[in-house]
Amino acid sequence: MNTAGVRGALEWLAGAAPDPAACRFEWERNPLGVVLLPAGRRWDVLILPGDLARPAFVVLSRLVVRTGPVLADFGEDRLGFFVPPGTAARWLGTGIRAAGSGTWIAVPHPARECGGIHWVVPPDAAGTLTDPVLLELALHEAAAGDPT
Repeated sequence: MNTAGVRGALEWLAGAAPDPAACRFEWERNPLGVVLLPAGRRWDVLILPGDLARPAFVVLSRLVVRTGPVLADFGEDRLGFFVPPGTAARWLGTGIRAAGSGTWIAVPHPARECGGIHWVVPPDAAGTLTDPVLLELALHEAAAGDPT
């Protein structure tokens, strides 16, 4: 990601924080490069088990030019897909956690290696999010068989 893209992604992510300037400052001084941001303002996050999320990501990547941001935990046991605000309140799925209004997400700097949690797909300056309808279709296809 180029410098302007990183700056735009930082601004977009920090815009979800109660104090965006403090958020950007914390990202720069925290050795882990991770901050807590509230879900439900600019995005919700659907957190899926890796054994379903990875094949669904492959399917989703075939359906769209670019997905929204996708986070992975250490070992990629879980992936978090950033979706439009309000999605978490309506989402039903066995084994899927939905982080929306009233929840907080650990978010790494979009352009630094932080160890542990990391971006599979970093955010962009435009605030691109994953379409939940397409994600659901990808999940169904991934659950039905081999997505490759």
